[in-house]
Amino acid sequence: MNVKFYENNEQRLLGITLKDARLPENNNMALHICQNAAQIISNREELAQLLHTDVTNFVCANQTHSANFVQITEQQVGNGALELSTAIPDTDGLYTYERNVVISSFTADCVPVLFYNDQTNLIGAIHSGWQGTIKEITRKMLQHLKTHENCQPEDMQIIIGPAISQEKFEVDTDVYEKFKALGYADDFMYFNERTNKYHIDNQQTVKKQCELAGVPSTNITIDPMCTFNHEDGFSYRQDRGTGRHLSFIMRK
Repeated sequence: MNVKFYENNEQRLLGITLKDARLPENNNMALHICQNAAQIISNREELAQLLHTDVTNFVCANQTHSANFVQITEQQVGNGALELSTAIPDTDGLYTYERNVVISSFTADCVPVLFYNDQTNLIGAIHSGWQGTIKEITRKMLQHLKTHENCQPEDMQIIIGPAISQEKFEVDTDVYEKFKALGYADDFMYFNERTNKYHIDNQQTVKKQCELAGVPSTNITIDPMCTFNHEDGFSYRQDRGTGRHLSFIMRK
């Protein structure tokens, strides 16, 4: 299985699955966009085996490009793992204190965010497409964790995973104006006069949101892989029917 690990140690596992032509549906991990649900479950089971856990320890959300986030308790472990109908509804951010639970996020050009705090044993994942970035899901979630979970931002470690690059993320004026209205994204946008399109760096905008929430820049890592350009990437812009990466984080 084609998987990129960001950490694989005695404390935790975190990483992202990649496109893999050797596996069913190119290693698609998403039940909401697939040809055969049984093949997706098989892919997830192979990932679970690689992580030395069971697929029933996964937690998956029904992502809607919202700014909604949920704390996962023991009772919710397994939601969305085997059936789309049991996924955490209308949610794009998940966090937990539970051990041996695989918190997941699905992306194909959108920005996946993984985070953990060793002081509080909290872990989590965020799905931030451009709509989620406009709604500031990452900033809002980190502020919530500080206010309600006593997670100090300076103790957070954040990995921003593969996404569509600024070069390939072309948008029209309407989307540009929404990023412009944030008030801090100007440095991450440029106008291409030849195509009459704006280009936006969604990863850098999300990083800025982390910094505005108080996370030091040195605690944030960005994966430079472009999901549009790279052969290991699922890209919605290239193919509306494409599969999804699964970003994962688990505390042992």
